[in-house]
Amino acid sequence: MEVGLALPQFDFSVPGERPLRFDTVLSYARRAEALGFESVWLADHLFLGIEKYGGRGQYDAFDPVAALGALARATARVRLGTLVLCAQLRPPALLAKALATIDVLSNGRLIAGMGAGWYAPEYEAAGIPFEKLGTRLEQLVEAIQILRGMFAGTPFTFEGQHYATVSARGLPRPVHEPPIWVGGAGDRLIEVAARHADGWNAAWTFTPTAYAERLKVLDAACERAGREPGSVARSLGLYALVGEDRADLGRRWERMQRLSPAGVAERDLDEWRKGHLVGTVDEVRDQVAGWAALGVSTLIVGAGALSFAVVSPDDVDLLAEACRLER
Repeated sequence: MEVGLALPQFDFSVPGERPLRFDTVLSYARRAEALGFESVWLADHLFLGIEKYGGRGQYDAFDPVAALGALARATARVRLGTLVLCAQLRPPALLAKALATIDVLSNGRLIAGMGAGWYAPEYEAAGIPFEKLGTRLEQLVEAIQILRGMFAGTPFTFEGQHYATVSARGLPRPVHEPPIWVGGAGDRLIEVAARHADGWNAAWTFTPTAYAERLKVLDAACERAGREPGSVARSLGLYALVGEDRADLGRRWERMQRLSPAGVAERDLDEWRKGHLVGTVDEVRDQVAGWAALGVSTLIVGAGALSFAVVSPDDVDLLAEACRLER
């Protein structure tokens, strides 16, 4: 099982940095690579309100497509992924060209995670209609079809209900056709993943029982689509917190509570453990082994109380130790 790191990306991501400095993003990407993480990941939001996570306010973010171009040149080995791009925020043909460029810049290290979008305020701010879920899923499928067609590097014509291309040239041609993942835990998104994607992701709070139930849904969807269930890579994103021992874990939890946006981590540690990757080094090592045994091929960890946040570099270091990453 490979392990990836969700990079800081938002103005809430790093304590004491608002706005977040891109040098900090670069620093964590390089640190992840040096520690042995196999991949680093960015989300896709114009901005994000954190009310659903118990906090308050809206926070800006770096654009993932532009940021990954910079990360491609600042790293050498680690894979670069999006978790996930909102299909409607960019014309698919232009997105295909941008992603192909990133793949060339990184010498074939891109994973293109795609999703249907969920945060209506950013659509309204950008003047993009936020359609009902069924329509957004149709847009997602068409966007994936255009990406695949243009990644081939030859003129590609497509006529869909929502998007079209006319002899669009997908150049530069990617070094390797980037795998396309679909993110989302709902039945209809899983159906899209089974029919159109190379991988599937669910995040950020899951127990093994809940994830196993979603895998059954994915397996059934693959069978309906006429493909082997094992042909879809299974990934999982989890919040993570590791301590050297129980006392150290408690100290790190108190630090996370103190440095996270107000309202986000106002619970006790036992409650926070549920559905997350939390414990001493040995405990987390056992949890990671359990996820691998369940069939997770890529585990993506977030080292904060919100996704794409990091409290401290030493939390990332200890995560690498718990996951037995090889430098």
